Amino acid sequence: MADELDQLLDEVERRFCRMPDRGATGGGQNGDRERAAAEDRSAKTLMGAGSDEDDIDDIIDEICNDSSSFARTPLKLKSNSPSVTPGSNSTVVQAHRKRCCPVYLGGSSSPNGIGTNISKRTCDQLRCTACDFRVSLFNDYIWDQSCDYLFFRNNMPELSKLRAKMIKKKGSRAYACQCSWRSIDELTDLQADQQLRWVCGKHAE
Repeated sequence: MADELDQLLDEVERRFCRMPDRGATGGGQNGDRERAAAEDRSAKTLMGAGSDEDDIDDIIDEICNDSSSFARTPLKLKSNSPSVTPGSNSTVVQAHRKRCCPVYLGGSSSPNGIGTNISKRTCDQLRCTACDFRVSLFNDYIWDQSCDYLFFRNNMPELSKLRAKMIKKKGSRAYACQCSWRSIDELTDLQADQQLRWVCGKHAE
C-alpha cells in the first residue's frame, strides 16, 4: 500500500515538474490535459487507498469489540456432580462419631467401646486435656509404685521404655498419658477421679 502511494506521488511530481512553456504552440493545452488526467488518477487512487484503510480499521474495530465482549462474558461450565458446601464433609464425618457418656475405666475383662448408662463399656479413645496426649492402655498390667511424673514425661509413648515399670497382673489394666497414670482392676466411672483430666476422644461407628 505504501509503495503504491509513493509511486503515484513520484508520477505526479514528474508531471508537475515537466510543465512545458506556455508560449509553445499547443503546449499549454496539452500540459493542462495531462495535469488534469494525472490529478484525476491520483485522486481516484488516493480515494481507493483511503477506502481500503477504512475497511481495515473497521475490521480491526470489530475484532476488538468481539474480543472485549468475550472477555466480559465468562464461560459457565455445567457440572453433573452435586455441589458440596464447605464443611459438609467434616459434618458427615462428625455425624458418625460419638462420645462416651459417662466415661468408664476398667480391667482387662471389661469390654471396650462406647460407654453409656445402659452399655457400660470402657473407653479406649481417651485423651488428656492437660498434656494433650492420647491415653495408652495395657491389658493385664499395672504400674510399679515407684512410677513418677518424670518417668512418663520422658518415656511416653515408647512401650520399650515403659516396660521397665510395668508389672504383670491378670485382669488388670494400666492406663497412662504423659502426666498421669492409673492401674485399674474393675469398672470405674472416670468422674469419680477428679484429678484425671481425661476425656473421650470420640469413637468411629
